[in-house]
Formats: sequence, structure tokens, C-alpha cells
Amino acid sequence: MPEARTFSEFIRIPIRFYQTIGEDLYEHRSPHRIRRLLLKSLLYLGFLNFNILVVGEIIYFVKALNSFATVLEATGVAPCIGFSFVADFKQIALTVHRRTLREHLDQMEDSFPKTAIQQVEYKLPQRERVMRRVMAIFALLCLAYTSTFSLYPALKAAVQYWLLGAPVFERNFGFAIWYPYNATEKTWVYWLTYMGQVHGAYLAGVAFLSADLVLVASVTQLCMHFDYISRCLEEFAGRSEKSSAQEDLQYLQALVVKHAKCLELSEHVNSIFSFSLLLNFLTASLTICFIGFQVTASSTEDIVKYIIFLTTMLVQVFVICYYGDELMTSSQRIGDAAYNQNWFDCDRHYKKLLAIIIMRSQKPASIRAPTFPPISFRTYMKVISMSYQFFALLRTTYSGKGN
Repeated sequence: MPEARTFSEFIRIPIRFYQTIGEDLYEHRSPHRIRRLLLKSLLYLGFLNFNILVVGEIIYFVKALNSFATVLEATGVAPCIGFSFVADFKQIALTVHRRTLREHLDQMEDSFPKTAIQQVEYKLPQRERVMRRVMAIFALLCLAYTSTFSLYPALKAAVQYWLLGAPVFERNFGFAIWYPYNATEKTWVYWLTYMGQVHGAYLAGVAFLSADLVLVASVTQLCMHFDYISRCLEEFAGRSEKSSAQEDLQYLQALVVKHAKCLELSEHVNSIFSFSLLLNFLTASLTICFIGFQVTASSTEDIVKYIIFLTTMLVQVFVICYYGDELMTSSQRIGDAAYNQNWFDCDRHYKKLLAIIIMRSQKPASIRAPTFPPISFRTYMKVISMSYQFFALLRTTYSGKGN
């Protein structure tokens, strides 16, 4: 039998990603004061640089909108602004709900199956395998997008200058940002500005990515617990024939307490992530629309970058909706499992307790954003539908003005 996994190993990926930008979710446990100070400095300086870049993007966007000749450039900046806003807001939500998040992680760790036997009973290896594949795909796409946009201009210029014999090294940037100075006139100014863009892009990608990875890890564990409760309820029928009514009642009471704890943890998830999810879905439709417009109107060179960006956004929305649907399904399954067991010959108190479980499961656990219905695959279809409507409107408007 394999060795038991720890909760720290289970949630390692988002924790490590956050640490690379200076955000330590377990800062309160660290005894190293200097390390905490260095990480905080990295985080604050990084977000200061990042938000200065966002302001520059907004100014560039407004200036580009003033002329029809540069409206295509404006629509190219718009998805980056939307992505930046979501990344910024996710970090703000994390800061505001830091205490709640720490309590949530502590409670998740307390409820995490500790022994190898328990983890097999909970089917942790299968759940974790799927979760890590999802995290790997999403992280690869998110970092591929930020890396492609930020590093491609320098790599292209280096190849043309040193390998193809171009007369000058073209000083271009990956993101269209307004600067109050000439960023390409001097070599050291250009490279300093360029490195600022690279770090800002990486920070945005990690802030955008890691919050969703924490959400995925939380929902994965909740689904694991809900499925375990369902299996316990379904398999309890044979057990009642061999034990006393009091023992049956105590066993069911333990499951009721566990079910209530899982529902409480699911509410923690909503209190931490609800408003960031709202902004996420509101901007996703417009971002996907603008990216789609760029794919149909840009040069072949830019199309590759925007296709990676488009794929990242589509996968990100799909992942959230998939886990939202999975949470609802696993939570509802508890009521079916409770009803399907052999409860006919059980004690009256046992039946009443079983009815409580069934009633609770009628309102399943879910991921919710304010003003949105519980997030599921229907939400994904709604976002895609809204994106296409915005895209059709933008495409028609642009074509009409061009004629």
C-alpha cells in the first residue's frame, strides 16, 4: 500500500505558485521573520509594478479608441486589461478574506484523511490524479499565454539580429502600454522596462491561476467527502442487521455531523471566492469576444498568441464550471443514497435522522457568484453564448465602419 499523502502535498501546487510572487498563505506558521519580510516586499513591489502597467494599458486603450485606424489595437489591449482586472481582484479578494481562507485551509486539513487506509477508502488517489492533471493543463496554458506575449518580441528580435543578420535589434514590447517616457530610446531603459513587463505578466498569470487552483483543490476534497458519505449510506443497510439500533443511530449521527461540516466548508468557499467569480464571469464574456475578434482580424503571427489566450480563457471558465457541476452532483447524490438504503426496518429515530439528511441534500452545495445561479455547465454555455453575441456585434460594427 502506498504511503499516506499529507494535506500539504495535496495543495502544494497553488501554494508554491503563490510563493513565487511573494504570497505565502501559511505565513502565520512561518518562524522566519526575514523570509516573511522578503516575500512581502516582493509581493508589494510586484503588484505596484503590475498596477502601473495596467494604468498604462488603460491609457493606451483610451487613446487608441479615439481613431478608427487604431481600433484594432484597442481591441487587442482590451483582453489584457480584462485579464489584469480579474487577476488584481482575485488578489484583493484573497487579502480581504485572508483570515477566512486560513481558517478554511486549517479545517480542510483537519478533515483530510490521514492514514493510507483512509485515503484508499475515500478514493483520494483517483481524485488527486484527476485534480493534478487539470491543474497541470490549466497552469501550462496560463503561463504559456503570459510567456508568449511577454517573451516573444525579444526572442524574435534576437533571432533576426544574431541569426538572420538584421541591421538593428528591434525594440518592441509584448504588451501595448503607454509610457510617459521614450521606452525604446536607450538600451538600458528598454531592457528595464521590458523586464518590468515580463514580471508583471508572470505575476498576473500566477495571481489569476493560483486562486482558481485553490478553488479546485477545495472542491475536489469536498466532492471526495460527499462521495464517501454517499457510499457509507448505501453500504449501511447490511450493517444495521448485525448491530443494535443505538449503534446504527450513532453511526448515522456521525455521518450527519460530517455532512454538515462539508456544507459549512462549501459556504467558506463561496464567501472567499464569490465576488472574484462574479468579476471573472462578467469579464470572461467580453475577453473571449475581444480575443475572438483579434483571431479573425490579426496577422498570422499574432493569431497564434491570441489562440493560446483564447484557449486559456475557455479552459479556465470550463474548469470552474466543471467543478461547480461536480460539487452539486456529489452533494445531491447523498440524498439518493440515503433514500436507497434499506431503512424500512430501522428505528424511528434513525428514520427521522435519515429524513434530515435527505432534506439537507435537496439544496445541494454549490459554487455561487452574486446574481448568478449556481455555477454548472449551464453557466459555461451562457458565457459562451454571451461571448458570441458580443463578438457578432463587434464584428458587424467594425465591418460597417470599415466600409
